[in-house]
Amino acid sequence: MLKLSDQNLLRQHSYINGSWVENESKINVDDPATEEVIAQVSDASIDDAIFAVSSAHLAFSAWSAMPVNSRAHLLRAWFDLIIEHRDDLATLLTMEQGKPLIEAKGEVVYGASYIEWFAEEGKRVYGDTISPINNDKRILVLKQPVGVVGAITPWNFPSAMITRKAAAALAVGCTFVGRCASQTPLSALALAELAHRAGIPNGVFNIIVGDDAQGIGEVLTQHPKVAKFTFTGSTQVGKKLMTQCATTVKKMSMELGGNAPFIVFDDANIDEAVQGAIVSKYRNAGQTCVCTNRIYVQQGIAQQFIEKYKTAVASLKVGSGLDEHTNVGPLITNKAIKDIDALVQKALSQGACLELGGQFEQTHSRFYKPTILSGVTHQMDIVNSEIFGPISPIIEFDTEQQVLEMANDTEYGLAAYFYTRDIGRVWRVSEGLNFGMVGVNEGIISNAAAPFGGVKQSGFGREGSKYGLDDYLELKYLCMGGI
Repeated sequence: MLKLSDQNLLRQHSYINGSWVENESKINVDDPATEEVIAQVSDASIDDAIFAVSSAHLAFSAWSAMPVNSRAHLLRAWFDLIIEHRDDLATLLTMEQGKPLIEAKGEVVYGASYIEWFAEEGKRVYGDTISPINNDKRILVLKQPVGVVGAITPWNFPSAMITRKAAAALAVGCTFVGRCASQTPLSALALAELAHRAGIPNGVFNIIVGDDAQGIGEVLTQHPKVAKFTFTGSTQVGKKLMTQCATTVKKMSMELGGNAPFIVFDDANIDEAVQGAIVSKYRNAGQTCVCTNRIYVQQGIAQQFIEKYKTAVASLKVGSGLDEHTNVGPLITNKAIKDIDALVQKALSQGACLELGGQFEQTHSRFYKPTILSGVTHQMDIVNSEIFGPISPIIEFDTEQQVLEMANDTEYGLAAYFYTRDIGRVWRVSEGLNFGMVGVNEGIISNAAAPFGGVKQSGFGREGSKYGLDDYLELKYLCMGGI
């Protein structure tokens, strides 16, 4: 039994229509640090997913008609409960996902901030009155909730990826059916428990846990009562889900893969760049879609940067996320650690130099030592892969134009970072990078007030900020005659 102050936060069944739905079949949830089973969660069926969609559809009429202030009060109550129980929520998150406890607490608060933000931003959904071309008519534009929202969220941020989508949907009057990753269901189910306590009506917020990813995914993408579908995950899976959504022409938003460049120009503050790269690369053991994937350093400062970076990375402690001294936790599965080791070994065979790490922290474990590779070129596989692990490939460059071309040489376009003290370069490089988000002298860029999302094969739509409501609203044009 996990040690929680509030043991009722450990829920092990899907939450549908205000009730906990138990199934005979179970899914084992393990601790990536120890590989021990910490919980068994009911394995929801396709019929459960259909029931959740039907429940959300029935709840939509009353929820969308509720005064916006009333919805905001309920969301605020949910936010307050999450903050009140953040320590327990962080413990659950660390146990099932592996990230250090301090990062888990940060994620819980970060995820809650979207509920707080959208509780208020939902009050500011404004329409328009347009000047008519004839005096006997009036033109109005309304914004209305799209309807039932289906969502699939990933394992790397099991709390924040739920709240970032659900908060916007609920704030404008949509109802929500989410399928969380089966590796990390405890965080989502604990959020459902707190939503229930906050008084969010039955059927408005539903969480499904099921191993039948394809079957449940088809319900959420093809059911005619699901009006909008949102997904965070790999580009490969996202493309399949988009194809499925086309059968019923659903509104979609997709937050897909990334291959983030991190550029250090020769006029940068090197110490600040090192720290920015550390937090961007090694947060969550490198298992984030916006984490640094390729580090570009201008030739004149390359050796100085590498030496300082090696010193900083070498000081990172690898271990269980429950150890307060841990900086880098385990990877999520045994396959994940084998995949990143294969990338490292391939890069070495292609001519890269091992500066640090490059091996398992412990034999037969999911821990991998923070690794730095130098001498990396664009011909190596590691440059064109989303690494999703604690690996830093370093590439040297000569000119600003050259590094822009290299940074943009990817099918992805989610996040990019660069360090410089030249104000002209700030504008040139910011505008020249083909990415949806750019961090300038900053390695952590996401917050509730900013629009999160990418371009190219990193997806479309935005989460957070005032723009984050748009994906859950439809425009309706009214033409009033006979004036």
